Amino acid sequence: MSAPEMMDVVGVGFGPANLALAIAIEEHNAVCAESERVRALFVERQDSFGWHPGMLLDGATMQIAFPKDLVTFRNPRSGFTFFNYLFERGRLVDFVNHQTFFPTRHEFHDYLSWAADRVDADVRFGTSVTDIAADGDILTVRCDDGTVVQTRNVAVGAGLTQRVPEWARLSARCFHNHDFLPRMAELPQPTHGRFAVLGAGQSAAEVVQYLHAHYPHAEVHSVFSRYGYSPADDSPYANRIFDPSAVDELHRAPAHERERLIALHRSTNYSVVDLELIEELYRTEYAERVSGHRRLFMRRASTIEAVAESADGIEVTVRDAIDGIADTLVCDALVLATGFRPAPLRSLLGDLAPADDAPRVVTRDYRLLSGEDTSDGPAVYLQGGTETTHGITSSLLSNVAVRSGEILDSIVARRAGAAVLARVDSGSTDDAASRDDTDNARRDRPAPTFAVSEAR
Repeated sequence: MSAPEMMDVVGVGFGPANLALAIAIEEHNAVCAESERVRALFVERQDSFGWHPGMLLDGATMQIAFPKDLVTFRNPRSGFTFFNYLFERGRLVDFVNHQTFFPTRHEFHDYLSWAADRVDADVRFGTSVTDIAADGDILTVRCDDGTVVQTRNVAVGAGLTQRVPEWARLSARCFHNHDFLPRMAELPQPTHGRFAVLGAGQSAAEVVQYLHAHYPHAEVHSVFSRYGYSPADDSPYANRIFDPSAVDELHRAPAHERERLIALHRSTNYSVVDLELIEELYRTEYAERVSGHRRLFMRRASTIEAVAESADGIEVTVRDAIDGIADTLVCDALVLATGFRPAPLRSLLGDLAPADDAPRVVTRDYRLLSGEDTSDGPAVYLQGGTETTHGITSSLLSNVAVRSGEILDSIVARRAGAAVLARVDSGSTDDAASRDDTDNARRDRPAPTFAVSEAR
């Protein structure tokens, strides 16, 4: 029986984060010596590359500027920039004439797919990682297709999991907005002419707008606990919370100060809506008030108290928190635009990760620590799930280029330090060259990295 393959890094998941890492590895391997090449394998449970396909709504635009692509902030000369994608697609001049920093979500998805098709990476699509276990300085990765790989590091880009209210039971008529388009395609023929959408963020507002436009005879009820949609703060100074340098500052800040800053700037990303979309929905609602033909309803300061599904619909009981009155809407579907939470790690990593409800200790170079920091041992790098230690960019596209470069630099530096020390340990301590190697290794190896815990 042949020995398992040995890799420098195995990427769990192949979304934008690990795609950016794959590109960084390709560009590193193109210019380094043969002995310094990084061997990588990526495992993705989807059958092909895809990025939130359930929310590729017509006309929906990105909330980040296009230079925050897979590579530009790390290497603006890369052939994987959004600008080069436009050139390859023959749309560079047309895009410039469009005078926008914010492409549609469809176009950015096409950019990501273009990059995924182009990168020279070993990606096992349609495969899931079932177990990762440490054996000394090596991690053994097992997949559901029987593949067993040994690696020095793993980069976990497992993404996010849907946040679903406890009272909800997912079904053909009650589903998370992440699955919106495929669920709507499978929805039984609407009979009640009414939809409810729970949530107050960008995704909720986009779903409300989509349903109102695509079902011209149906009512759309937007249910949220706020008094009204709140606009996203995308002003220049507030946006500095997404800068690569902000990660350095937040990671080294005292825990209480980091928590304070993250809480202050949640309005840049959470439960907020682009002002242009808010104004468009308001114009629509006001026009209906003028005409007397109402289809769009904002159920402000309200919660969903109960749901009951029947053969031809779903009853949604909405309670107004201001006056305490509850009424029941008989709907064709209830869309839960209720956000996400970091994917749990314990089931995948076992003892390499803390309990899912325990704080994570994460070094500046994104290594997850399960105990004492062993700088020369195997490493688990987190591509997400580090908001409380590294800031709001953790789950966003804003910093994937820089973060992937930092992870690659860490992998290369730690490998080089470990290799020199191992070579010295196996040789004669009286040999002058060995002594020089030892000194160089100690000098060049990465300095101990300050680890930050999520604990308050």
